[in-house]
Amino acid sequence: MHSMTSGWGDDGRITVDMVLGATVFGVVGAAIGYYWGTTASMVVASAVGVVFGFLIGLLGGRQFFVSIVCGAILGGGLAWLVSGTGAMPLGAASGGAVGGFLGVQLGMLMELRQQSKEPREHAPPPSEGESLR
Repeated sequence: MHSMTSGWGDDGRITVDMVLGATVFGVVGAAIGYYWGTTASMVVASAVGVVFGFLIGLLGGRQFFVSIVCGAILGGGLAWLVSGTGAMPLGAASGGAVGGFLGVQLGMLMELRQQSKEPREHAPPPSEGESLR
């Protein structure tokens, strides 16, 4: 099954996931590039982020992007509370990275849980001497 919100649309157009990914990764890239100290580093980091975000959006990574945004908001807010406004970009970039990591891990755990709930009707028969438990 191929939905209109993940991957290329049926008519070959850019989808919401691609735009969301390019935006989220572009902003996180800009926040990281900000700390390298030059305009060129910010532009390069943003461009790399846009390309990666577009490609991940092509694969349909909406939940991944949402976890990055939540992590960036929480990380920026925590950095602001602890160190003031000067630390917000670094806190947001770090929070986005951690949020993405946690989003991937939680997604894998939820998929594993879903698979464990499925009936075992297609399971191979037990070998000789193997318990049916």
